[in-house]
Amino acid sequence: MQVTRLTFEDYRNLETGQWEPYGGVNVIVGENAQGKTNLLEALWLFTGGKSFRGAKDSELVGFSAEQCRLTMDFIAAEREQQAEITVKARRSATLNGVSLSSASKLAGTFCGVVFSPAHLSLIKGGPQERRRLIDAAYCQLRPSYVSVLTEYARVLTQRNALCKAKTGGDAVEELLELWDRQLAQSGCRLIHARQRYIQKMAPVAREIYQGLSGGKESFDIRYVSTVEHTEEKTAAEIAAELFDFLQKHHREDLAAGFTTVGPHRDDMEVLIDNRSARSFGSQGQQRSAVLAIKIAEAVLLEEVTGERPIALLDDVMSELDTSRQEYILNHIRDWQVFITCCEPTPLMQLRGGKQFCMSNGKLSTIK
Repeated sequence: MQVTRLTFEDYRNLETGQWEPYGGVNVIVGENAQGKTNLLEALWLFTGGKSFRGAKDSELVGFSAEQCRLTMDFIAAEREQQAEITVKARRSATLNGVSLSSASKLAGTFCGVVFSPAHLSLIKGGPQERRRLIDAAYCQLRPSYVSVLTEYARVLTQRNALCKAKTGGDAVEELLELWDRQLAQSGCRLIHARQRYIQKMAPVAREIYQGLSGGKESFDIRYVSTVEHTEEKTAAEIAAELFDFLQKHHREDLAAGFTTVGPHRDDMEVLIDNRSARSFGSQGQQRSAVLAIKIAEAVLLEEVTGERPIALLDDVMSELDTSRQEYILNHIRDWQVFITCCEPTPLMQLRGGKQFCMSNGKLSTIK
């Protein structure tokens, strides 16, 4: 997987133009608020995902412009390809000249992993952040998973609307049972997919974390679900148990006005030395945990797709000590990497890379 050219027009603060990145390590240097992260965000959108900063599509359009356009030439599946994203009120995309039904359909064609300081919320934040991580990562491995997420969200919205009505009686019970069955069928596919992903990702992340910590700390990841011991159950067994849970929570759901149990409430627990990283991990341990998870995500992508994803590292190297920097760079040295930083000194050890300067949205080559 390699980006050969990126063209941007009216995208955030980036000056309209094109960029031909290096096939190895690309270091983008510049002060804060100059556009470095915007550049990485533009590359990330071609994975089919939304902004890793949580921005709305409309916020991607530059000031005074009605729309923006991104075009990327890249090599994947051993051939040259081109994708284009246009953003107005929402994103639309084409791949090799063919219009796609949505920009999310780019998933699976172009793969990447991204790490930014905001990703520390994977440890510090609530369960929603961790569910989003699993779902986004699995969508790149299995693009059809997008439809599973969409279907579950649709059924959940309908069931929540019924709960919010706060009416009672046999008619409501019958309707709830109908939605229970649909939600259980959709939900079991979510739980089963997430559990399978964590089972594959955990040993890889464990090995990477051991390297980051110099073998001084243990590391583990577990899926925490409404349905217990999901790793031991089939999809059918998960669906049956989830349906039973939904049936038993009718009273609570009607009182709350929403569905209180299900995979939309599940979590991923991260453990360091058998203790919660969120509750007991130091800043360095939490940062190392997220890095281990993100690098493991990239390793799995390559194993499953046969394509080595690009790596987007947004302002992270300066927060790591020298040994941890070297460990990470040893794992990604053969990838196409994009690193942003305010001060390039920690990256002087890199060989064969290229440096670029970002100033007020304008990108120029340093060397």
